[in-house]
Amino acid sequence: MNYTEFTGKTVDEAIENGLKELGLTAEQADIRVLEEGKKKLFGSIKARVEIAAKSEAEEKKVVADCPANATDGERTVAFLEGLFELLNITACTELVFEGDKVEINVTAANSTSIIGKHGATLDAIQTLAGAVANTGRDDYKRVVVDCENYRENRETTLNKLAENLAQKAIRLGKKIKLEPMNPYERRIIHAALSEREGVSTQSEGKEPNRYIVVVPDNLEDPDAPALPARNERNNRDRGYNRGRNGRGNDRRGNDRGGRNGFNKKPYNRDRKPSSGSGATGGTTMKASNDFFGIFLGNSGNNEEK
Repeated sequence: MNYTEFTGKTVDEAIENGLKELGLTAEQADIRVLEEGKKKLFGSIKARVEIAAKSEAEEKKVVADCPANATDGERTVAFLEGLFELLNITACTELVFEGDKVEINVTAANSTSIIGKHGATLDAIQTLAGAVANTGRDDYKRVVVDCENYRENRETTLNKLAENLAQKAIRLGKKIKLEPMNPYERRIIHAALSEREGVSTQSEGKEPNRYIVVVPDNLEDPDAPALPARNERNNRDRGYNRGRNGRGNDRRGNDRGGRNGFNKKPYNRDRKPSSGSGATGGTTMKASNDFFGIFLGNSGNNEEK
């Protein structure tokens, strides 16, 4: 197939421009996304796609019924292609591996439409694909549907999260609970900490709100409720603010008598005249507390420097 490149502010706009110029519908075209458009601080990067017209043979292959001797993976791929067509999603489905499990990769013009928030849409697609692949089977075959390497990137993120929470649980001597996750993501957390010294993991709650609890070996109070993992930063911020407020109070107090430890004794004290001044008694020099207290405190800082 001969591909032609088209651009636009977004992928959808680039595809629309290409289909219009080539006189094709989305079903008649094979689309490859080269780059998704995005905004920058100054200017933007255009989206780039390649579009080519499908041959009649390829069109028939897309709409044809899956052959009777098709494998579980091939049947699943045919199902997903039909699903995306019904959902009006421009995507290419590829059977990557078929053996003890089935691996399918999806490349889409708009990956968000396939992945969804936190991978929720991708998980739903995978569930449907698993049901199709295991139709008529006595033993269950695992099916993994991925979109543009999302699952590998997500697994890396969850492994880092698991290690960070393990360190936190050991440091505090308290249980830490994560937000609810699907079974696939919970398995990643369990596996990441299965051989990690100092902690163990357990699942609690009921679907779809089932979550993982990280339990340290040095647990101080087994009956204490688990700390939410996402509140670590908020707690740290609150402690930091308390420290700032404390220093702020000291600073306000120091302003009345000087900053940074200078002028701790009251400045307004009696000064005796020098000898030979002709004065017969002590002279009191008082400065206004409202002005000189702060001013001289700053002067003290400069003298130290």
